[in-house]
Amino acid sequence: MFDYLIVGAGFAGSVLAERLATRSNKKVLILDKRNHIAGNAYDHYNEEGILVHKYGPHIFHTNSKDVFEYLSNFTDWRPYEHRVLASVDGQMVPMPINLDTINKLYGLSLNSFEVEQFLESLAEQIPVIKTSEDVVVSKVGRELYEKFFRNYTRKQWGMDPSELDKSVTSRVPTRTNRDDRYFTDTYQAMPLHGYTRMFERMLDHPNISIMLNTDYHDVVDFIPFKEIIFTGPVDEYFDFKFGKLPYRSLEFKHETLNTEKFLAAPVVNYPNEHLYTRITEFKALTGQQHPKTSVVYEYPKAEGDPYYPIPRLENAELYNKYKKLADETPNVHFVGRLATYKYYNMDQVVAQALTLYKKLTDKAEKVADKPSITGSASIMEKLVPRDPAKE
Repeated sequence: MFDYLIVGAGFAGSVLAERLATRSNKKVLILDKRNHIAGNAYDHYNEEGILVHKYGPHIFHTNSKDVFEYLSNFTDWRPYEHRVLASVDGQMVPMPINLDTINKLYGLSLNSFEVEQFLESLAEQIPVIKTSEDVVVSKVGRELYEKFFRNYTRKQWGMDPSELDKSVTSRVPTRTNRDDRYFTDTYQAMPLHGYTRMFERMLDHPNISIMLNTDYHDVVDFIPFKEIIFTGPVDEYFDFKFGKLPYRSLEFKHETLNTEKFLAAPVVNYPNEHLYTRITEFKALTGQQHPKTSVVYEYPKAEGDPYYPIPRLENAELYNKYKKLADETPNVHFVGRLATYKYYNMDQVVAQALTLYKKLTDKAEKVADKPSITGSASIMEKLVPRDPAKE
């Protein structure tokens, strides 16, 4: 008998498995459809011996000391600050837009105060910000919106920014200084020996069993367990009762090249040309020394593995129907991106999992603190009405 059946061996499932096994002495079984642990963060050495991220670049960054210190139990870190260039008008310019982006793009030599005024002169007044287009146009105007955002968003989401919730582009800042880091979080680093190695250490405990290449539906009726932690698609758990929640997917084209360096930055975005949205060079992320280099091209598509919940009002309303069902389902806990239909960064998923663990622990402590009534048939009969059909 397992205390917990955990569906999914990504961040959410693995963090909870580790906490329950090591801190609460629970017996845990993890199932995953794929042939590996670590979810979308899975990395491996390719045929040339280069460490690559199978499902596109995963850059760790967080402002949470608790999350960083928790993961530090399972990995050493390589300090890494992510930088991205965008191919616009035949030039490679920093992304997010900053002072150098504007000066290079327009052949200017503005300072921070002047570039702020410049952007204000381009920005359009929009009384109510509703869409992703509104967010960008109200900050940097329509010309920069067309150069950097509109076509990239169309490729990424298969929709115009005017059709998408404001949250999509709200994540991308605009800077008036020369800070060319993609993220500004307090903690920015990469697992020194890769994500998969970190997960292996996280799950290395005698209380944790793992079944890969296993669909939850195929085995759930044959495995004894007390509670479920579900990290897969919430609509799938409920057999798509209200319809399918829409996602955007990705196709990854990996290439190894006979050169030490290929890109001018770890990631280059292509807003306006090509069918792919960006190229990533993995050695720039990992710091690995190798005479060759490996890159990945990302092609967004409508069908395939679910990666990005599509942020539209009608999708949120559909998810809320599933959330109500989820909240009413006893002994099943939904956690992670797919189970809560929200695009979380890795650190946010870890934080969500740690929060759920605390909730489960608090619940167990409350149960343990209740006065024992075992062995007192008369009291039991008063508390729980007998049902002869179940005896």
